[in-house]
Amino acid sequence: MKDLMRVRSLISNEVEALLNQQVKKEALSSSIYLAMASWCNRNGFDYSSEYFFKQAEEERHHQLKFYKYILDMGGNAISPEVTGIKQEYNSFREVFEDALDQEISVTQSIKKIYALCLQEQDYVTNEFLNWFLKEQREEEYKARRALELFEVIGEEGTGQWEIDKHVGKIKYDSEA
Repeated sequence: MKDLMRVRSLISNEVEALLNQQVKKEALSSSIYLAMASWCNRNGFDYSSEYFFKQAEEERHHQLKFYKYILDMGGNAISPEVTGIKQEYNSFREVFEDALDQEISVTQSIKKIYALCLQEQDYVTNEFLNWFLKEQREEEYKARRALELFEVIGEEGTGQWEIDKHVGKIKYDSEA
């Protein structure tokens, strides 16, 4: 039996390529967060470990949303290969610095796709991306707040333990 042929994709080749890069970036983020969860767990930061496990799951969910969107639009979604994940960190703080850097990188990548879609008048994909831009606003906020705990609480004495306890309690109020 012959494979179903798609007449044509509803997205340009350039947009499809960037969306596939985003699939890989989301997979990479998920893997990075798993490594962070493992490092936190091994170093006694149980609340932060759980926080990063949840982040990894969210990023995997984002990856699948992009993947399915490409397919829904008649494109060719590519399953990414993810390698070279950092496993060790020099400090508890470095984990959160890297997490913020990762979120900023993801936001910039989505903005690049959005800009191309505006140029191409691909309003359908822009509408799809709006959800991710809102999500990234929340993700960057939480990453910044977590990093700010190091300044507010400090790392001396039981500081890291207090930071660890507070990480999972960070909430984003979209109405604020």
